[in-house]
Amino acid sequence: MLDNLNDLKAFILVAQVGSFTKAAAQLGVSQSALSHTVKSLENQLNLRLLHRTTRSVSTTAAGEQLLNRVEPLLNQINSEIDTLTQLRNTLAGNFRIHATDHAIYQFAWERLLPILKQYPEINLEITMDYRFTDIVAERYDMGIRIGMHIDKDMISQRISPDMKMAVVASPEYFSEHQPPKTPDDLEFHNCINMRLPTKGGLLAWDFLNSEGQRVEKHVNGQLIVNQVPMMVKAATDHLGVIWIQEDRIRQELESGKLVKVLEDWAITYEGYYLYYPHRQESNPIFRLFVDALKL
Repeated sequence: MLDNLNDLKAFILVAQVGSFTKAAAQLGVSQSALSHTVKSLENQLNLRLLHRTTRSVSTTAAGEQLLNRVEPLLNQINSEIDTLTQLRNTLAGNFRIHATDHAIYQFAWERLLPILKQYPEINLEITMDYRFTDIVAERYDMGIRIGMHIDKDMISQRISPDMKMAVVASPEYFSEHQPPKTPDDLEFHNCINMRLPTKGGLLAWDFLNSEGQRVEKHVNGQLIVNQVPMMVKAATDHLGVIWIQEDRIRQELESGKLVKVLEDWAITYEGYYLYYPHRQESNPIFRLFVDALKL
């Protein structure tokens, strides 16, 4: 009999993320304390569960067997405990969402806020970045992503309409540079690029030609950023041309700070979806968030 199920939970997280450093950060403990916890579990079982090197952590055969058999059981226990909150006057528990800033600010936040006000014992953690994240491995309850990027083994619910892209710059910039008439003309412009966090490359700009075929362009310019607000700031400061969701810059377009070009080539993407693994559906807190967010 184990002294503490938290030791098992700690081992499972380390095994999933393959790193004591990452697991310790998620648990809010020191790396040395987490290492001591896992070592204590190994001593109790008299089994080595993890291979440790200076660069990586991986499961032993015994560790892999323990992970595969115990993780589903712990998930079931957590689900049953969460279900018991239906018997209380209020819902309580922790919930984690991974999404882009655009998805949260533009579509999700106004739907999430009433939940937080109505249920003060629900603790919500929102992580906003542009990575393609494995929400199961990183222990998120749900993610929000553009529909075409959803893994097929996930359940998904649409939360936003389609999104139209736009190529824009300031009138001051175009007063000094001839506006492009086709995507090929962008090679003569100072295009502001976005660095992708997942693979490190630069985001390609997509267009639709007159036959409805997608045209991908890799553009050049003197500035590369990794956050959309900085890209918009650079454009409104007359530095160059950006490619962006049109609804992100609605105010700048209405005020005349930015103007659109290449409108005949604009592409529209499928909107945002929330997505999650099958096992979550019985959780009452989870259902509360799904019902609030879905269209």
